[in-house]
Amino acid sequence: MEQRKRPLSPHLQAYRLPLTGIVSITHRMTGVLLTAGLVLFVVSLAMIQGGASSYHTMQGFIQQPLVEIAIWLMVYALFFHLCHGIRHLIWDLGEGYEKPLMNYYILLELFASVALTFLSLLFVRLGG
Repeated sequence: MEQRKRPLSPHLQAYRLPLTGIVSITHRMTGVLLTAGLVLFVVSLAMIQGGASSYHTMQGFIQQPLVEIAIWLMVYALFFHLCHGIRHLIWDLGEGYEKPLMNYYILLELFASVALTFLSLLFVRLGG
């Protein structure tokens, strides 16, 4: 009888993560992204405190297209992290462990984080 060569443990090429696993990993990645965003925020505050010339330098930097995209990705990461944290609070109450409900909450948190980011973008663009 011929033996098949199989991996000793599941890996990403042979094992498909459930939606909850993918969102959990994404939650961790957004936490790291938020840490980087916090460093940028602290540097921005330090430059503002440095006076008008450093403020204008920072203003010019954050208005570059790639930096602006990075900032909006950080805003999305913040809202995604917030929405996922709310789902964890629901789990802490002992609710939402049924698989269809888990997937519903995942879709809801993804929709809410995109919607909150879009509303923030509109607020900023309209000069709110």
